[in-house]
Amino acid sequence: MKRILAGLIAIAMSIGVPMARADELSDSDVKRLALEAILENPEIIMQAIQLLQQRENQAKAEAIGSVLENQRELLEQDPNAPVIGNPEGDVTVVEFFDYNCPYCKRAAPVVKNVIAGDSDVRVVYREWPILGEGSDFAARAALASRNQGKYEEFHWALMALDGRATEASVLKVVRELGLDEDQLRADMEAPEVDAHIQVSMELARQLGFSGTPSFVIGDALAPGLIAEDEMTRLIEAVRDAR
Repeated sequence: MKRILAGLIAIAMSIGVPMARADELSDSDVKRLALEAILENPEIIMQAIQLLQQRENQAKAEAIGSVLENQRELLEQDPNAPVIGNPEGDVTVVEFFDYNCPYCKRAAPVVKNVIAGDSDVRVVYREWPILGEGSDFAARAALASRNQGKYEEFHWALMALDGRATEASVLKVVRELGLDEDQLRADMEAPEVDAHIQVSMELARQLGFSGTPSFVIGDALAPGLIAEDEMTRLIEAVRDAR
């Protein structure tokens, strides 16, 4: 309420409504002046809301910019994050995803096509299992498959699953790809698997992501499913900005 009142007073002052000095106002004075301003200029309600929204958007953009600046190395060069595409590519696409997210499954061919069409793109995967136990099992299994050199193959197979990723369906893929199940189960409990998931959770929180898929491409955040041409446009924007 105080934020809205402050916005109303700021708008009122900007359109010429006389106000006392801020340090001379009590709470009751603020409420009275705000009410008077509203009665005399009803349109300032929407103006105040717009002003507050602009300030919030600016503050959020500045906060995200700070996160990107401080966490760029971790986002793009974390040695504990899987990379597909060109490991030496000039543009990095970071994707936060969950194997039980239907939109992530729809994003998978988009990423595949972008990689196939641009040999200078590298994709960093952040396993972010937020949709239940099956998601957690799948993420851990995928990360563990790195020790058997099967991450990318395993990743695409899980994304192509018909239905939810569960322990049973994930282990079926393990057997189909010829992975050593005993080794995989042991590797799923490795500290680096825990560390990857914990870092994904923290980065997603700092970036303000609330669901999957979510992408970071240069300084652009793209939460949700994006089309192939939009991803390509964001990649080219990174190059053009250099």
